Amino acid sequence: MLKRVFVAPDPGRLRLRFAARGVLGISLAVALCGLAGHSLVAAITGGLAALLALFTVTDATVRGQAVTTALLLAVGLPVLGLAAALHDLPVARDLAFLAVVGAGVYARRWGPRGHSLGVFAFMTFFAAQFLHTVPDQLPELYAAVLLSLAAASVVRFGLWCYERRLPAPAAVAAPTGGSRLARITTRQAVQATVGAGFALAAGQVLSDQRWYWAVGATWWVFVNTTSRGETVVRGFRRFLGTVLGIVLGFVVAVPLHDQPVAAAVIVALSVFGIFYTAAVSYTWMMLAVTVMASMLYGLLGVLDPALLALRVGETAVGALGAVLAVLLVLPVTTHSVTDAWVERALRCVHACTAEAAARLAGSPTADPARRVAELESILGRVRLSLAPLVHPFSPMRARMGRARHVLALLDDCAREVRGLTSVVADPEASHDARLAAACWRVETAVEALTDTPAGGARRQTESATLPQLVEGEPVLAHLHALEQALLELAVPLRGSNRVAVGA
Repeated sequence: MLKRVFVAPDPGRLRLRFAARGVLGISLAVALCGLAGHSLVAAITGGLAALLALFTVTDATVRGQAVTTALLLAVGLPVLGLAAALHDLPVARDLAFLAVVGAGVYARRWGPRGHSLGVFAFMTFFAAQFLHTVPDQLPELYAAVLLSLAAASVVRFGLWCYERRLPAPAAVAAPTGGSRLARITTRQAVQATVGAGFALAAGQVLSDQRWYWAVGATWWVFVNTTSRGETVVRGFRRFLGTVLGIVLGFVVAVPLHDQPVAAAVIVALSVFGIFYTAAVSYTWMMLAVTVMASMLYGLLGVLDPALLALRVGETAVGALGAVLAVLLVLPVTTHSVTDAWVERALRCVHACTAEAAARLAGSPTADPARRVAELESILGRVRLSLAPLVHPFSPMRARMGRARHVLALLDDCAREVRGLTSVVADPEASHDARLAAACWRVETAVEALTDTPAGGARRQTESATLPQLVEGEPVLAHLHALEQALLELAVPLRGSNRVAVGA
């Protein structure tokens, strides 16, 4: 776990820049709230709005990110007003909260923008419970949210918009085939609502004041997961991160919560940790979130050891609610999700090869580098979907070995594709007749794994044999290695005439 965070590669220092910009944007937002004379509650609300704007908005283009950031207000302000209006109506408040949970998860069907707006709506309602917001506070809180989102936007789109100098990231949407209950996002919305209902009821048994922690735990377990296996693993990691954060909270937050300067420094470090570790370790991210929450409770004057212990219990209830929901309510199996992602990875390998061949043939529009970026994103999703099978606690040892083998071979494919792309980027590279035959063989290998022929058969006679490779032919060398990796993938993947990895 330590290695995953501190030794994980950070190409272009993107995670470092992401985290540093997050701290800068949130610090500016909170500072402006303070200068405007807002209360601590308003400053925390504004800081949370800035955090969510900088953390959850992930559209592929800078323009798209700006539009989504503006739309956060259209979602957040009404939800905040609703939560405040229902403060003294527990039954109506609980039903509204569950409705926000379901709508927030369902919104993911519209891609990154729907996901961002759903998260913002949920966290706005959650924050109102955290801060016990009442209608009289709304004008100040609205002003704080507006000011904070403006500050975050100035930092993100003005002072430090490093994305403008980067190639547009590949937009990789999760598989969402089907309609109604066959659609994954619809099933997840039902699951999340049922799980949150369980967490809400059980959380109120533990505490009638901090029950929302359980609902929050259920919600965040569902974020960025699709199958029941992913959700179970994420629930475990959330609980583990919370426990570790509570231990650290006893060491740091309890002794220093009444010292504003120290508390501000720790909150800033926690924010940095949230942004920096999110992409590589959910456990570490939850540790940082728990320490930050502990310090905020300290600043609000309600922190004590019993409160930290209660958070562990509420988190366990929330994680349990999520796990029960995905296991018992419209379950989405691990293998169905894994199959879809593995097949997309294989098709992307073929697309990368085709783009490379077109580039060598002289096409001015062919861009294999863009396909490589897409492949990297898809492989990230493959690793996430296979996480339940390769987890050390997985009891299915045979499937664990097969899943690890698949990941290793897909990584081999990605490595060869990257090498191929770097070679064809050379302006001196030119078309070789043998390249077409090698590319057709890659296409045939992909079709054999996915059982969806797309024209490879018609070239069978032309690509029956791969010409003998000789030294100094890097393009063909990469293609040959790629073909070998694809042929090896047939062993663990082929089962019942389809891609089959998971369980």
